[in-house]
Amino acid sequence: MRDINSSKYSVGNIVTVFCLFVIALLFITPILLVLLNSFKGKLFILNNPFAFPNAESFTGFANYTSGIAATGFFRAFGWSLFITVFSVAAIVLFSAMTAWYITRSNLLFCKGLYFIFVFAMIVPFQMVMFPLAKVANVLHLDNPVGILLIYLGFGSALSVFLFSGFVKSVPLAVEEAAVIDGCTPITAFFAVILPMLMPIAITVAILNTMWIWNDFLLPFLIIGSEYRTIPVAVQYLRGGYGSIDWGYMMAVIIMAVIPIIAFYFACQRYIIEGVTAGSVKG
Repeated sequence: MRDINSSKYSVGNIVTVFCLFVIALLFITPILLVLLNSFKGKLFILNNPFAFPNAESFTGFANYTSGIAATGFFRAFGWSLFITVFSVAAIVLFSAMTAWYITRSNLLFCKGLYFIFVFAMIVPFQMVMFPLAKVANVLHLDNPVGILLIYLGFGSALSVFLFSGFVKSVPLAVEEAAVIDGCTPITAFFAVILPMLMPIAITVAILNTMWIWNDFLLPFLIIGSEYRTIPVAVQYLRGGYGSIDWGYMMAVIIMAVIPIIAFYFACQRYIIEGVTAGSVKG
């Protein structure tokens, strides 16, 4: 009887692994196609996009060098890195402080503020993008520094929600002990509470990094072509009448996704750890 059950479980495991492998392959295939076509000439990509590069179609790294020159890739990379790093840092810091205050306060205002953050999570960006662009222009936020404030506003809703669930798991006695030892509330937060929030802080940082790095619509609407981020720079490879050099575009896309994929693989385990810790303890 045990042998039958163990064989069933073995078959079930094999089927599960196979299904997961097929699903993973479906997600990886488009990336592999982009990678293959980044080494092929434009006409060969259009005629046979699924073929491997051969002696006739292989262009080496010509698409990469030409794509870098055509898009100003390194300048765009610098702006993307600047906006992503400082936006994520602001979101993590201010969202953690807000969630801590909201969770620890018994004021009715704080309860209402929490529900406003939750409501903001379900508001589509398309509903506010045109008024936002106008307000950003009037307030002179249409620059790389101003867009940091806009990302802070949009990223704080989910971040406050995640931080709030985790703060509830932190015993109040820890803060009371810090105050007894002479800490002010602000000192207690930075010296005691913030280090305890590191698992969820890393999770929030990862999620927002992936969003901001890959975001096209907000930088395109707010700062336009003067301060191109990588997603915006890629779109400028489109020529007149919709013509596109697909070789250049494939090469630039690969260069754009490599940093964020490497970042995700390096930090992916923290996503599950942070979300699970907050949900279970909360």
